[in-house]
Parts: sequence; C-alpha cells; structure tokens
Amino acid sequence: MRAVRIALGLSYLGTRYQGWQSQPSGLTVQDQLEQALARFTAADPPSTLCAGRTDAGVHGVRQVVHFDTGLQREPFSWVRGTNRYLADDIAVQWAQAVPDAFHARASALARRYAYVVLESPVRPSLEAGRVGWVFRPLDGDAMRAAAEHLRGEHDFSSFRASACQALSPVKDLRRVEITRRGAYWRFEFEASAFLHHMIRNIMGCLLYIGQGLQPVPWMREVLLARSRAIAAPTFAPDGLYFLGPVYAAHWGLPEHGAAYDWLP
Repeated sequence: MRAVRIALGLSYLGTRYQGWQSQPSGLTVQDQLEQALARFTAADPPSTLCAGRTDAGVHGVRQVVHFDTGLQREPFSWVRGTNRYLADDIAVQWAQAVPDAFHARASALARRYAYVVLESPVRPSLEAGRVGWVFRPLDGDAMRAAAEHLRGEHDFSSFRASACQALSPVKDLRRVEITRRGAYWRFEFEASAFLHHMIRNIMGCLLYIGQGLQPVPWMREVLLARSRAIAAPTFAPDGLYFLGPVYAAHWGLPEHGAAYDWLP
C-alpha cells in the first residue's frame, strides 16, 4: 500500500516536558506524540518532523508536524484516536493528508511566537508557568522603540545561545508587536527562523529597557556587538508560546485552532 503523508496541528502546555525533541527520558512532546500514534495505529511509532522545536517549559499553540504512514484513516479519526492516548496537556487539533512535497519545517515561510508577561508586584499563581513575570512597571513606548532596532535582517549573535546549532546567525526579524491588556503584556515575534534562545534573550533586553535598567539605544549596541556577553540574562521560558509556522496558502492548512483564540 502506498504511504500517505499526514500533517497534524498540535497544542500543548510545555511546563512538565523537556521540550519538543525526543530524549532518552521520553519526557518530551515528540516522545508523547509518537507513543500515542503507535498505540492508536498498533504499529511502530512513526517518525515525526515538526515545524519548530520548542525548549523545555515552552508552550505550543499551533505546532505542525508531518509523518508518513501506510494506514488509511479519516482526518477526524487521526485527531480523536491519537488524543485518546495523549495526556491532558497535549492535544491534536486537526489532521490533514498533504502532498509528499510538503515538509513541516522546510515548507514554512516564517515562524511566530508570543510572550505573555504579567506586570505585578505579586508573582503569578493561577497562571504560573503560563506567563512570564516582572514586578517593576514597564514602559511600552521604550520597549517598542528598542524593538525597532531589531527589525529586518541582522546578525543576531548577541541573542544566540552557546549551544545553538544554526549554520548562520543571520535572521530576518519581520515583526515585533508589543501590546498591553490590563496587567498583561503580549510580545509577538515573526521571523524567517529563530536561533536557539533568540526570543528569550531578546525578551531579557526588552524588559531591561522597559524597566528603565538600560536606555533605548542600548538595544542597538547589543545587536552590533555580536556578543552574548553584553546582553541581558536569558528570560524564563514561562509565558513563551510557539504560535506556529506560516505556510503558503496552496497547502490549505488551518491557520490556527481553538488554542490560539484562548491565548491572552
């Protein structure tokens, strides 16, 4: 029987997982998904490829994966059958057969992330792990002005983790939007691709500026230095959400699911 390529859209809370990528411990989102697929299909676990690997503690709103299988199932069957064997904090949102030419990672034109940060003198409780936290007031205008220095194609070495395996530090940061609703700030990022810890390191610098610990021009100094040593500490993964990849319309994949609408 000819193999068919299936794409899945996933949402997950990353709090209790060691990131996306499979580890010997089995405590990753990829491991949990592949084990669930194996139980549903009563076959060997399929090898899944994702649109963007997330770190430990980072959440996924619209992770997209693909895998090849010789089994024939209706899309709703892939969704319900796989979810039956997944923990409550991981859910397949949709499933769709795609052409063999589709690749969850290589076909992505861009990737999007959001950080949700609580500004409060008291740490989070109900939303612990789901939001970042700062106890000093933030200056939105200062952070937006600082973000302007980062837009476009640059060498982002100053925001790159030492363990980053990307072939080049040059990325195209196409969009940074900073909004506020009550005590919650939302930072949205879109780029061609991101370096390891790039957003968490950018966030550390933006929040330094927002709290008045550094002036706005300091962001450009950090960028041009191309040195991680000059930047602010890496911000916690709490409150970081992978919003998902951007694909060309001809693939016909859903742009977002219910989890996207829930996000603050």
